[in-house]
Amino acid sequence: MARQIDDLPHAIEDSDRLARDLAGRRPAVFLDYDGTLTPIVDRPEDALISESMREAVRRLAERLPVCVVSGRDRRVVQALMGVDDLIVAGSHGFDIWSPAGGEIQREEGENFAGLLEGVEARLREELGGIEGALIEPKKSSVAAHYRLVSEEERPRVGWVVEEILADHPDELKVTTGKMVYEVQPKIDWDKGKAVLYLLEALGFDGDDVAPIYLGDDITDEHAFEALSKASPRGIGIFVGRADDPEVAGRTTAADYVLDDVQEVERFLNALAR
Repeated sequence: MARQIDDLPHAIEDSDRLARDLAGRRPAVFLDYDGTLTPIVDRPEDALISESMREAVRRLAERLPVCVVSGRDRRVVQALMGVDDLIVAGSHGFDIWSPAGGEIQREEGENFAGLLEGVEARLREELGGIEGALIEPKKSSVAAHYRLVSEEERPRVGWVVEEILADHPDELKVTTGKMVYEVQPKIDWDKGKAVLYLLEALGFDGDDVAPIYLGDDITDEHAFEALSKASPRGIGIFVGRADDPEVAGRTTAADYVLDDVQEVERFLNALAR
């Protein structure tokens, strides 16, 4: 059930409540990247994980299964993280890799490569004259960022994306995020399905495991919702403040809240201990 963000218990301050929800189960931890492990920045290439956060993730991954589930390309996430023990699901879960090997590798939407190349070319052509518009090609999607676009020009970015979707109604969909449109193959797959798939493939879907998902974006709601309906139930932790203009008015299917990236680091270190 969706709730207001400021009504959620705090994952650190209400640690006794969280401990009861874990109820002796061993956690399996899933982490978004942008906005969760790093602050949101104007340019995606500037979102670099801090050494202290990387070390917190590394320590946790030595003790528990840890997976980063990101909208970024899987190989980009692996390079940014620099942690060998991580499972990585890139492109919102469309491209999954594990150090355990091929038995849990999965690539969704790989037949759409040619179409996505065309989408990238069209976005570059039609948005090239808009100052601040950034096009980010990925293996299984193309992102159009408009954080640096002026207020007056931002609707134009949305119009171009809508026109592309209208030309390919049976093949493409768009996922919105924080100042970004993500054009993806129109298949029944998202971060929530990726998390459930990973839990099963890794053998972590038993009663003795408590999946915990930390994320900040609209795309992470798929994971929160999936874990809220899973059996046994998982735990969703929303990262962000209700008074943030990009968050104001949103509801979430998460169970707990952490205010910012610094609190995420504190939480991961506490969980590792």
